[in-house]
Amino acid sequence: MMASSAFPTKYWHRLEDGRVQCDLCPRFCKIKEGRQGFCFVRENRQGELVLTTYGRSSGFCVDPIEKKPLNHFLPGTPVFSFGTAGCNLACKFCQNWDISKSREMDTLADSASPETIARTASQLGCRSVAYTYNDPVIFHEYAIDVAQACRELDIKSVAVTAGYVCPEPRAEFYRYMDAANVDLKSFDEGFYHKLTGAHLQPVLETLQYLKHETDVWFELTTLLIPGENDSEAEIEAMCQWVVEQLGPEVPMHFSAFHPSWKMMDHPATPAATLTRARQIALQAGVRYAYVGNVHDPAADSTWCSNCGELLIGRDWYQLSDWNLNAEGACRFCGTPCAGVFEAQPGDWGARQQPVRLSSQGA
Repeated sequence: MMASSAFPTKYWHRLEDGRVQCDLCPRFCKIKEGRQGFCFVRENRQGELVLTTYGRSSGFCVDPIEKKPLNHFLPGTPVFSFGTAGCNLACKFCQNWDISKSREMDTLADSASPETIARTASQLGCRSVAYTYNDPVIFHEYAIDVAQACRELDIKSVAVTAGYVCPEPRAEFYRYMDAANVDLKSFDEGFYHKLTGAHLQPVLETLQYLKHETDVWFELTTLLIPGENDSEAEIEAMCQWVVEQLGPEVPMHFSAFHPSWKMMDHPATPAATLTRARQIALQAGVRYAYVGNVHDPAADSTWCSNCGELLIGRDWYQLSDWNLNAEGACRFCGTPCAGVFEAQPGDWGARQQPVRLSSQGA
């Protein structure tokens, strides 16, 4: 293994003019010697493409799994969360811009080997590790090594991602993931181009891949921004596509935008917009639709798609009612609830616990 400052990667090839082309994501950055790609963490060093953030993190924290958000994957359990620096998208509304847009290596204040992360997650009672805060696509090699170490200790892996990745690395990455929350940022190519610097189609292909070619449990999140992606027509088209292409059992989360990064001139999302989006989703046939970043226990809770009874009550990240039987079905009518459930929910609640690992060594 090379030092963390220059970890070898494999999704790239040399060009005739001396540059290397990164083949990890659809940007296909063509990188000169000594320079970095758009994500700023994959660099051409002596004609080889290396990852400069392997083993280095912007921080670690134990979160409720519902914060990812994942409402149908081991509810109530703690997840060990970490990210690195940089991103392969350029979202003008980024809520984690201080991490994802960082080009300062001192953002990476903590360090840990994959084995240390897995061991620490186990010691803290976490059922899973989440690759989050910035997109794990760009720290592909580090995330996979962590996931392999986690599997040795029966700890699940969760990707929080925009889904902007090429087919070959996507297939390798998701072989090691157990769950994902994918940001479907909009259902409009113009939005993707203007506000994220990316494209919609590769994201849709990732979602279809997850549904039809993997056993990964996944949920979708859309941050609704006033005047940009919150029209009823766009939300309806997106929900219809989800039902037709992915199926009615994929949960959808509609989250409130708060002015951030380069979109301070946009207002926060009204709660009524989220409520309406959820109604549109349910009317389109989506069985599990939620709102986020606002306090709405009814819209945060899980309801039986058949009889309408409350299955899992939520108040922010705190669970209340639990009406699933040992098989993960409604105890009132016996209809299965889609997801990954255990006989009893976890009791982590809404706590957050920052963790420092640097003292434990990498």
